[in-house]
Amino acid sequence: MMAGGIGSRFWPVSRTDYPKQFLDILGTGETLIQQTFRRFEQLAPLENIYVVTSTDYTGIVEKQLPLLPKENILSEPDRKNTGPCIAYASFKIFQKDSNASIIVAPADHLILDQQEFEAVCTKGLQFVETCDALLTIGIKPSYANTGYGYIQFNKEAGKDGVHRVITFTEKPDAQRAAKFVSSGEYLWNSGIFVWKARSIINSIEKYLGDLYQLFKEKQNWLGTSFERLMIADIYAVCENVSIDVGVMEKANNVFILPASFRWSDLGTWNSAWENMGKDVRNNAVAGNGVLVIDTTQCVVHASNEKLVVLQGLHNYIVVDTKDVLLICQKEKEQDIKQYVNEVKKLKGERYLYSVNDNIKPAPAVVERVY
Repeated sequence: MMAGGIGSRFWPVSRTDYPKQFLDILGTGETLIQQTFRRFEQLAPLENIYVVTSTDYTGIVEKQLPLLPKENILSEPDRKNTGPCIAYASFKIFQKDSNASIIVAPADHLILDQQEFEAVCTKGLQFVETCDALLTIGIKPSYANTGYGYIQFNKEAGKDGVHRVITFTEKPDAQRAAKFVSSGEYLWNSGIFVWKARSIINSIEKYLGDLYQLFKEKQNWLGTSFERLMIADIYAVCENVSIDVGVMEKANNVFILPASFRWSDLGTWNSAWENMGKDVRNNAVAGNGVLVIDTTQCVVHASNEKLVVLQGLHNYIVVDTKDVLLICQKEKEQDIKQYVNEVKKLKGERYLYSVNDNIKPAPAVVERVY
């Protein structure tokens, strides 16, 4: 489980020191990482579940996942994207079991239909058991989402319904996304991977040679008291690169397994709105003190202690915390990350870090119309 991101597009609820994977964004009673952990707890014994996270978040992981062995929390001193993250976990797991199969998944995604998810994962594990392959799980697109990556695949299915990957496209514009969906040749990139530990390590050696050498030279330190020093040394000099760009887009043994379970990467407030309960005017409201009047298709997040009255809004994001009020058109949600950068530049880092009410799970969804 990869749990090191900042989740800046969920600002101001998600903060640098307490990001979205540790919050109950949807008001379900569980944080996103707790949901992900429970999902994989059905597939693997506890000792086989690993979480890779920032050093700053290890205490939060320990608190939210008390059943997870502490030695299975892998701490990253710097954020260097998914390439080093996956390399670290893969070398660690390979040391324990050279024949291990691995499922890699973000800790902050929403997946519904546990039974279908388990069936897809099982099919993927069976495929890589007998095939030297890098397998990704693709989601059948339901509409032309411009915030997701797309994967083009060969329509001719091979063993176990698996297809060979042709191309990767990251966040296309609306016109291209619509074309992708209508063609039937593209799936959403879920960011969930299945492979043998040896397969991904061999691919890292081939396509990210410098990163491979850094881990190879110091792999004997894994599992010792020097592991943290080893990782600090590696992360101080390794490249910031995603596994998609560094390996998946270059390798010739990349396959995709189509899946139809309900999935969202919960990357933005609009994706939260899509997955929250709504009133008859399509408002998704989290906060017992929120009154919406002549308001439609908005997502509102506020504390239970404050009265928030909204009138005449359509298609807006409204997020009210103790120290920040965000009012933003939903169509501009991809720009929130830029707004955070502007806040940092003009106001310093004060509003990038949490105050007391920001680290509490979001309240349950309350539906009301006036």
